[in-house]
Amino acid sequence: MTLQELKKIVRQGEGLYIEFKLKTIYPYKIVKEIVAMANAKGGMLLIGISDDGKLEGLQYANEDEFVMRKNIDKFCKPKIDYETETIGLLNGKQVLVFHIKEAEHKPIFRLYDPKKKIGQAFFRVADKSLQASREIRQILKYEKSHHFGGFTYGENEQKLVKYLDQHSKIDVNTFAKLVNQDIKQASEALIILTLTGLLEIKPEEHNDFFVMKNS
Repeated sequence: MTLQELKKIVRQGEGLYIEFKLKTIYPYKIVKEIVAMANAKGGMLLIGISDDGKLEGLQYANEDEFVMRKNIDKFCKPKIDYETETIGLLNGKQVLVFHIKEAEHKPIFRLYDPKKKIGQAFFRVADKSLQASREIRQILKYEKSHHFGGFTYGENEQKLVKYLDQHSKIDVNTFAKLVNQDIKQASEALIILTLTGLLEIKPEEHNDFFVMKNS
């Protein structure tokens, strides 16, 4: 990537595929952004860029790369695929770029207890990396396979379609009340309907909603 290409990307601002970080002072927190991109469609993490898009650069980009690689290897499970490069700035510093590839096997977790392999999954939504709900995790796990089975278009599905005609979106709790099911059953039903293409999930910071596909 040339400096001019870098400037063009930075002018676009942060978004679904682009994240800026000024420094690597808190590498564990930055791993969250990497995990979120790997769980979505991939993206670029640019280190040495301020939140407002100023190209500050890093004095010792190779050291920052070493720190980030160490944290990625330790805290990402399963392992993710990525490449790095550095772009020199006119001030003599460098911007470190991580090219994050979409994970083949999802979800990817950021471990908070590497010994016990316990962690959290994150997912990229617009310019934010949000913690993935149970529904998102299950959808990520099965979206590339066909082993989740089909569904029967019955009374509950009819109630759902009628509700969405009037309200445009629904969450798990509302659906559970609508069809008189417990939360787990309602969750499973919405996951299956999403995987089969009838619904689409819309993650938000405090809750996920389901909408009719292409609505």
